[in-house]
Amino acid sequence: MDFTDAQLAELAEAREQRFQTRRPTVPALEAMLFEPLPVLDHGFVRVVDYMGDDAAVVQAARVSYGRGTRAANEDRGLIRYLLRHRHSTPFEMCEIKFHAKLPIFVARQWIRHRMANVNEYSARYSVLDREFYLPDRAALAAQSSSNRQGRGAVLEGEEAERVLGLLRDDAGRNYDHYLEMLNEDESGQPIDPSRQGLARELARMNLTLNAYTQWYWKADLHNLMSFLSLRADPHAQYEIRVYADAMLRVLEAWVPLCAEAFREYRLGAVTLSARMLEAVRGMLAGQAVTAEASGLSKREWRELLAVLGRDA
Repeated sequence: MDFTDAQLAELAEAREQRFQTRRPTVPALEAMLFEPLPVLDHGFVRVVDYMGDDAAVVQAARVSYGRGTRAANEDRGLIRYLLRHRHSTPFEMCEIKFHAKLPIFVARQWIRHRMANVNEYSARYSVLDREFYLPDRAALAAQSSSNRQGRGAVLEGEEAERVLGLLRDDAGRNYDHYLEMLNEDESGQPIDPSRQGLARELARMNLTLNAYTQWYWKADLHNLMSFLSLRADPHAQYEIRVYADAMLRVLEAWVPLCAEAFREYRLGAVTLSARMLEAVRGMLAGQAVTAEASGLSKREWRELLAVLGRDA
C-alpha cells in the first residue's frame, strides 16, 4: 500500500479535524477514521464517515425518545433477537461510508451487490496509476476440478514463476500502451506535443483487470452485514474476502453488539431446508435415515452430512 506525500498530507489533515456534535459517536471507530487498512499488495479500505451505533438499532426497534432506555444486557438481547429473526429495518438506521482501493476485477465482483451508493474513480476524467495486483504465490492456484468457481492445488516452482511473469509483463506492457495512446506520461504531461492522444474514455479499455481503481461505497448496516455474510465466508474468492475481513474489523469496532450477533447468527450459522430438518429430526429419533429415503439430492445430502460433521 503506497501513498504519495500529498495523499499522506491529506490523510493527516483529515485526522486532525475535530467537530462538535450531539449525535452518537463510537470512540473505537473514531480512532479508525481515515486510517487505511492495508489489503492485498496496493489496496486498502478506510472509514470516511458513519451514522448510528448499537443503541440506534435498539432505539429504532423500540421507537424510543432517548438512547440508553434499557439495561445494556437487554439491548444485547434485543439485537440478537432482531438478527436471529431476520428483522432488517432497525439495522437500516445505521450507515457507513468506506473508501476502498481495489483491483478492477474485484470491483466488478463487488458491484454485483446492488445495495449501496457507489462513486468510482473516473478513468474518463483522470489517468489511472501504474499499480497492478500481483498475487502472492500462496494465492496462485489451479482451477478446481469439482467447482467451476473455485480453486484447486497451489501452483509451485517454475509454473508459478511463469504465471507471475505473465501477469507482471502483460500489465506493464498494456499500461505502457495506455499511456502511449493517451500521449501522456504518468504525471499527465504530453509525451509528444506534436500529436493528439486518444480520449481517456477509449484508452482505458486497454488496461488489464488487475489494475487498481478506487471508489466511495456507502451502505446501511443491514446491507453491509448481507455483503459480509457472503464475502467474509471461507468459500468467497480470496481477493474479495480479504476486503470483507478488513470491513468486519470495522464492524466490530463500530457496533460490537451487532457484530457479535452477526458472527453467531450469520457467519457461524447454517440454513437447513424443510427436508434437511426432517432428516435431522429422524436421526435424533434414532431412525436410520438414508440419502434415498431423505428425499434430498446427492449434493444436499453431502452438504447436510458436512454440516453435521459426518462422513458421506
